Amino acid sequence: MSEVLAVDAADLTKIYGNVTALGGISVQVAEGEVYGILGPNGAGKTTFLRMLFGLIRPDSGTLQVFGRSWESHGIGVLEGVAGFIESPKFYPGLTGRKNLELLAGLDGGTTPTRIDEVLDTVDLTERQRRKVGGYSFGMRQRLGVAASLLRDPRLLVLDEPANGLDPAGIRDMRALVKRLAASGLTVLLSSHDMGEVEHICDDVTIMRTGSVVYHGSIAALREQAPAQAHRIATTDDDAAEKLARARDLDVTRTEEGLAVRGTQDRIDSLVADIVGAGIAMRGLSLDETPLEALFFMLTEPATHTAALDGATPATSGAHQ
Repeated sequence: MSEVLAVDAADLTKIYGNVTALGGISVQVAEGEVYGILGPNGAGKTTFLRMLFGLIRPDSGTLQVFGRSWESHGIGVLEGVAGFIESPKFYPGLTGRKNLELLAGLDGGTTPTRIDEVLDTVDLTERQRRKVGGYSFGMRQRLGVAASLLRDPRLLVLDEPANGLDPAGIRDMRALVKRLAASGLTVLLSSHDMGEVEHICDDVTIMRTGSVVYHGSIAALREQAPAQAHRIATTDDDAAEKLARARDLDVTRTEEGLAVRGTQDRIDSLVADIVGAGIAMRGLSLDETPLEALFFMLTEPATHTAALDGATPATSGAHQ
């Protein structure tokens, strides 16, 4: 792996009036990895990506892309970098292929073969002659990735690439990112959905209101996640709750019944106890995943904690 980082951001700060969009965040992305910037809306994810593309400048801190900075290299920072902020835009009255041809011309030109290649990569070959106005949202997102790939980048930056997609579109986008990563491309993507990043990212930075609350690998994050939560509904939730507490399970009352958190074998034993006590089960389903629960614990004000045990301190990031 290259010693030069794809992205090396240290202590970036951006303040708008009384709002701190970024409060001294540090992020390092190694070349060849898939890195996730995760957080709820308003966390500062898009502000950071806009800063990377030079659309806004930090009030303080440093930012380098493949060892280049905006102060020293100007627009040359974006050599080998491509992607989009928010949703990509195209001419709806033109075909997908024609849009790519126009964009390639603005960026110095490319060959018809290269356009064929990127259309094939994003599975739009059969739809390239259709007008973009007739594309689904997911198809437009994939066309945006295709447009980015025309530059044959080393770093691909995607801002909420699955936002607004239906389940099939999310599946397709996830598969596309995995294919791109397998080719050796560095991918930096933002998301507000833990489920979107946990299966494709190597490392993640979790943000909340302009600050970093976690830096590290998905594997390390998974080790610190709470047990899986289950939704349990019975004909006597009061009695079921007593049985759960007798087993030292974490129980919360909800409008739908009980939210019980524990290992699968302990949940199984609780269900057996409930049935054995003559209480009828009305419902048993999985609630949020352990990583989703941890994400909410870190990012929601009511449950936020400064840092996780063993996690990189929030203010230092991974910068050395």
